[in-house]
Amino acid sequence: MKNIIFRKVIPGSTSRLAIVDHDESYGRHILEKIVKDKKLENCLDIGCGQGADLSIVSRLQPECKLFGIDYGAGNFARLRENNITPFLVNIENEPLPFKDNSMDFIIANQVLEHAKEIFWINHEIFRTLKVGGYLFFAVPNILSLHNRILMMFGYHPTQYKLISAHVRPFSKKDVFNFYKSIGSDFCEFKGFWGSQFYPFPKYMARLLSRFFPSFSFSIFFLIKKTNKYSDDFIKWPEIAQLETNYFTGSVKIFNV
Repeated sequence: MKNIIFRKVIPGSTSRLAIVDHDESYGRHILEKIVKDKKLENCLDIGCGQGADLSIVSRLQPECKLFGIDYGAGNFARLRENNITPFLVNIENEPLPFKDNSMDFIIANQVLEHAKEIFWINHEIFRTLKVGGYLFFAVPNILSLHNRILMMFGYHPTQYKLISAHVRPFSKKDVFNFYKSIGSDFCEFKGFWGSQFYPFPKYMARLLSRFFPSFSFSIFFLIKKTNKYSDDFIKWPEIAQLETNYFTGSVKIFNV
């Protein structure tokens, strides 16, 4: 029975639960619903991997130009074969290689939890987005139902252990507070969803996530850029007197 429910993994790498569909954590059924209702000229995926999210955009928006950012070039040949233009960028201290106000849609699916430099990354995202463009991002939810239960019994949240690659926690209300505090003049929320619901299999997880998204394993946000953006995100650490050495720029912007 143990082998049916649990699988052997490297600690901190992925979930041990074998009864769940781990692809649900990426919520690509949510992305599909959003993209099919948009008219996109170009789309950027930050942390594009092998291009799974961009393949959805390509299928639903065949005329859309596709760009991918990643920290390694291992998938670049495959991306190019699928008409995706890849760029090697360290998003924590390098600019995105695009002009201001140039992207219709930016994806960051299960990326931001890996990054310390949340202010610089958002600065670059909103610099690059067109007014009227959208940011769609997904992150693990520290307040998922299973994490709340674990913490009651003194166990650490599964997605934010020291031994794992995740360095920043997220929850629905905290994300709303972040963007409303800094970006109320230039962005607004257009959607919130949940996907994956530990420890249930796919058919139950989708149903539970639909009705209780803030208890889901992963949470998804759609944010629209409504006005011109300047440098609000990289000013915030100084305004709020945050006592850490956040990276705030002073680098050249490369245009392509």
